[in-house]
Amino acid sequence: MTLASMARNRWGFGLGTLGRDMVAALVSMYLMFYLTDVLDVSGRQLAVVTVILVVMRVFDAVNDPIMGVIVDNTHTRWGKFKPWIFWGGLLWGIGTLLMFFDTGVDGWGYVILFAVLYLVWEIAFTINDIAYWSMLPSLTLDQKERERIGVVARICANVGLFSVAVGLVPLTGWLTAVLGSERTAWFVLALGLVLIMLAFQSLNLVLTRERVTAPPQATPLRELFSVIFRNDQLLWVTVAMVAYMGGYITTTSFGLYYFKYIFGDEGAYSLFAAVLGVTQVAALAAFPLVSKVLRRRQIHLLATVLCLAGYAVFLFSGTSLAMVAVAGVLLFSGQGAVQLLMVMFIADSVEYGEWKLGRRNESVTFSLQPFIYKFSNAVASGIVGATLIISGIDEATSAADVSDDGRLTLRLSMLVLPAILMAGSYLILRARYKLDEEFYARIVREVKERHVVQAGDQAQHDQ
Repeated sequence: MTLASMARNRWGFGLGTLGRDMVAALVSMYLMFYLTDVLDVSGRQLAVVTVILVVMRVFDAVNDPIMGVIVDNTHTRWGKFKPWIFWGGLLWGIGTLLMFFDTGVDGWGYVILFAVLYLVWEIAFTINDIAYWSMLPSLTLDQKERERIGVVARICANVGLFSVAVGLVPLTGWLTAVLGSERTAWFVLALGLVLIMLAFQSLNLVLTRERVTAPPQATPLRELFSVIFRNDQLLWVTVAMVAYMGGYITTTSFGLYYFKYIFGDEGAYSLFAAVLGVTQVAALAAFPLVSKVLRRRQIHLLATVLCLAGYAVFLFSGTSLAMVAVAGVLLFSGQGAVQLLMVMFIADSVEYGEWKLGRRNESVTFSLQPFIYKFSNAVASGIVGATLIISGIDEATSAADVSDDGRLTLRLSMLVLPAILMAGSYLILRARYKLDEEFYARIVREVKERHVVQAGDQAQHDQ
């Protein structure tokens, strides 16, 4: 592979997710805030919406491997990933716009409509996300080059995510003043993000090329769960990362609530998000340098310690913006490294699965990544919804309306519980994940030898 082709793959793949994560962040991090503080959904309706979010995300997460089988069994002139990236992205954009479009339906009618629209959104996201991320292992077998591609992708993803986090409050405020409607402002913002997503997804479709192929094979649907459950390394990564991401998403989902109802300054959230965004991008950019002197297991330990230290500082930061910023730097520098390690752990599980089971299943394997995010989102949605109702924040309009017990409830849910989940995640991987650098190199060597033998056998058969 030439340097030019590696660069095209690296940037074509990485830039492809910049807009994707803008759209994903708008829904995964701020949908609940939109429902409670823009649409004024509260009480029993909010409880039902919370149940809908949890059930839909769990249901869709369980269905992700089925989409993985569909992608793995796809054979077109454009490859097996790009058709699904294109159509999934288009449907995802439409679903996002419908989610924020004012249909004029309110009350319980809106709750029913929301359930339908959110299901469409989740299915479209699944199609696009599985096809996109499962393309990564097909770009290279080299661990270091795979890390470089992953670093670019995660940096672009976080630039997208934190652009929304930083710009949400000022942009919706400005658009509300111009358009005269807060609900219309959120729709216009969603429209802009969808257009950006489609533009950057086009770069992915044009620039990337698959470089790793295996002998033609099909994965029958009946063998789906065998492929997953016999890949023990993939399963341990999934269990550990559901715990980790459940904690992380819970914390970020409370961010705007924290600054509005606990810190008492909603406007400070944008500044805080900007600091976190720079921190996380810097941590990702430094990963290749750190990986030259530390092994992945050591990086994982360091990152987890930084996260837990960040939670400790955050818990006792009070209303000091400086202390909150320090806590955020610690937490998100560690989170950036763990986020990239998760992608690498799953990617390496592709070769492990082929080595152990004799079949290469990129999409089935990477279907566990959106499963992780969706199941984690389900966990976080349940925690956030229950906390808002128990603390009374769902009925509040300002910090003065929240009791001391309500503030304590939010702090425990936002900081203590996620720290416990992250610590548990580290302990699981430390005990059960064994794909270190030496073992992975052995796996790749043996898989390549098998490909040579299989190619020879096929040539003899054709004669």
